[in-house]
Amino acid sequence: MKELIEYIAKSLVDHPEEVQVRELGGGSRIRLELKVAKDDMGRVIGKGGKVANSIRALLRVAAEKEGKQATLDVVEPE
Repeated sequence: MKELIEYIAKSLVDHPEEVQVRELGGGSRIRLELKVAKDDMGRVIGKGGKVANSIRALLRVAAEKEGKQATLDVVEPE
């Protein structure tokens, strides 16, 4: 699932080298944190959060196939 989020994020942004995905938690509940360059935040979130919500939907489907639950947080870069 981490690889899926990395692939999607790197496809969307101008600075793919700055994409970082952290996987937190374990077992059947997984939380992923996505961090991108400040310039790319708008591309990942999208107008009204549509892009981020679409990525979350894909993540939920991938997690469900593995019998897990997953959430995605887009983290503000420093």
